[in-house]
Amino acid sequence: MNNKVFSLLGLCQRASRLVSGEFMTEKAVKDKTAKLVIIATDSSDNTKKLFTNICSTNKIELIEFGTKEQLGKAIGKDIRASIGIIDEGFAKAVKEKM
Repeated sequence: MNNKVFSLLGLCQRASRLVSGEFMTEKAVKDKTAKLVIIATDSSDNTKKLFTNICSTNKIELIEFGTKEQLGKAIGKDIRASIGIIDEGFAKAVKEKM
């Protein structure tokens, strides 16, 4: 697994430049504040389908990466199936590290 991405997500969380959890991430996509959405590889099919649909509708890049446990741990929270990065710079940096 790519530890650089996880530490970048932690940094992003501390800088308050990401949202997490299905509700907040979905809201950020619909508001078009999300620059990049990451969903856990072990998310439910419904979650994957939901984010695939709303991200393509709103033209926001979606990446499947890490497990729910890894994503949650990276940002210092419980398990997280979805994360929305709301900063262009962080989004770019995460994509480069992938």
